[in-house]
Amino acid sequence: MHIASQLSSQLDQLRQQHRYRTLTQRQSSHEQFGNNDYLGLSLHPKVKAAYAEGIQQFGTSSGASPLVSGYQAPHAYLREQLAMWLGREDALLFSSGFAANQCVMQALAPMYQRIVLDKLSHASLIDGVRHFEHWKRFRHNDVTHAAQLLLPNEANLLVTESVFSMDGDSAPLTDFAQLQADLWVDDAHGIGVVGNNGRGAAEQLSVTQAPLLTITFGKGLGVMGAAIVGSSLLIDYLTNHAREFIYSTAMPAAQALAVSAAVDVVASPEGAALRQRLNDTIHYFRECCREHGLKIGDDHHAIQTLIVGDDAKAMAWGHALMTHGIHCGVIRPPTVPNGSARLRITIAATHSKAQIDNLIAALIATRESVERAELT
Repeated sequence: MHIASQLSSQLDQLRQQHRYRTLTQRQSSHEQFGNNDYLGLSLHPKVKAAYAEGIQQFGTSSGASPLVSGYQAPHAYLREQLAMWLGREDALLFSSGFAANQCVMQALAPMYQRIVLDKLSHASLIDGVRHFEHWKRFRHNDVTHAAQLLLPNEANLLVTESVFSMDGDSAPLTDFAQLQADLWVDDAHGIGVVGNNGRGAAEQLSVTQAPLLTITFGKGLGVMGAAIVGSSLLIDYLTNHAREFIYSTAMPAAQALAVSAAVDVVASPEGAALRQRLNDTIHYFRECCREHGLKIGDDHHAIQTLIVGDDAKAMAWGHALMTHGIHCGVIRPPTVPNGSARLRITIAATHSKAQIDNLIAALIATRESVERAELT
């Protein structure tokens, strides 16, 4: 392989920077504070039963792309269900949130004279627009800066997230909706957990205020896949121009049934109880952190961050926590800005107070061990 030396050099550089990544198998013996299954729906009996029934009835694969023969009754039902639940006209299903964001951005970007994205927008959105010339990034959650970048009397698209995946903070959506631009909200970390009914950004904004929503199924809904939700005209256009949708095998019908079951749970009184339990657990975790001087961020989403700063130090924290049976995300650049490496701790409705107590004890012990190591 003629590029082997280049590959090795690049990997060595990552190791020296403490940014080398490897796949680590999840250990069932570790308490999990590193995934995005905020409501625990991936293990919910109704969701699992729907998936199992779907496999029995439709098999493990859709067998083709949606426009060939992969589109089945559960896909059609899920589209209708999402549109009705979120107060939109239609929805289009994708294999992942990354695929949805990237290919829809590529399909829509030529329609606009200016596209502005939050500085911390997800990589999928950046990858979708990076090959165009008419886009800019505004300072994180800065409505004034975003407004300054828009072109007067032109077609503008403003792109943001409802909840930012590495910080857990929320965008000022109603303020963005007042600007002279079509608003696209990536609601990946809001759907299912934000709002009285778990409808995320759709509870705050009408279809007129936010013509495009990205809804992912692998976080608050506990399954996998995604949808773009909006007007019938938008969905019709994307059906004919969104390349990932056109050329990828459709998600299995069983998966669509599982997502539908998850939406049913989220929209039910049980879903409301799960959100209340999640919020209570987040509050308990934050109070424990405050009591013990653990400097976490100011946000009250399930995503809680402890900024460490240095990449090597963040890795030391992560390894030390693993020795205490705790797994959480260790996030380093380029995923986050230089100097802001962090622990990304995700709280779930399924976490007990005892588990939170164990997490707090492990964080305290890790802080002490890392500080001791720095003094030697």
